[in-house]
Amino acid sequence: MKIALVGYGKMGHMIAECARSCGHEIAVTVDVAADDASVKVPAGDYEAVARAVKSSGAEGIIEFSHPSAVMGNIKALLPLGIPVVVGTTGWNDRHQEVSDFAASCGGTIMTSSNFSIGVNMLYKIIDEAVKIMEPFSEYDISTWEMHHNQKADSPSGTALEIAKHILANTGRKTEIVTEEFHEKPKPEQLHVSSTRCGAVPGTHTVFFDSAADTIEITHRARSRAGFAMGAVHALERLCNGVKNGNLVKGRLYGMSDLF
Repeated sequence: MKIALVGYGKMGHMIAECARSCGHEIAVTVDVAADDASVKVPAGDYEAVARAVKSSGAEGIIEFSHPSAVMGNIKALLPLGIPVVVGTTGWNDRHQEVSDFAASCGGTIMTSSNFSIGVNMLYKIIDEAVKIMEPFSEYDISTWEMHHNQKADSPSGTALEIAKHILANTGRKTEIVTEEFHEKPKPEQLHVSSTRCGAVPGTHTVFFDSAADTIEITHRARSRAGFAMGAVHALERLCNGVKNGNLVKGRLYGMSDLF
């Protein structure tokens, strides 16, 4: 498959390496700043991004850019009719808008807060753990995440996804709080706290805490390679699904639809 990479920073470089190791060709790399990108475009010129991708002959697109650029990239790329996998986070509140846009232009898009297979296993473990703990009100629940100091969004998309899994499996927590508390938290509030430091690829922990003991469930990434390879596999499945008719064009898909 010929793949276009939109965003050629650290993740873009790693995705290119993983894609080539799977036998794919990188048709074009597009970025606003990377000197080694095959096409450099002015910041905010999303039509230039679309032109570069279209002229490359790419059969699939992986977008890993910046939260400030992701919506512009999505709206420029989807009408091309080429399947798009989006790894950029920080736009959770606009998923419905993107879903509606995909339906209107017939574009096919897949997104995830985290493409790591291990993290997606973590979601399922959290689902079951919260269900098991639900009858025991003496255990409070919270979640914390830590990422490198170059990460643009806080909390991470993965942390918010973990919070959604907690809320979906308990009746005791109904509100996600991502800011610091200036008063005693309410029992129904789920605190999602974040730390940005150094070069940490990503650590996520869920705490079940009581006066008697604490249970912690942690996923600790050793590198970004798991995210990169997961994004490549996601694009493979998205393109194959569209080609063989198992997936319908004009939709926004998630990890659970493809894996």
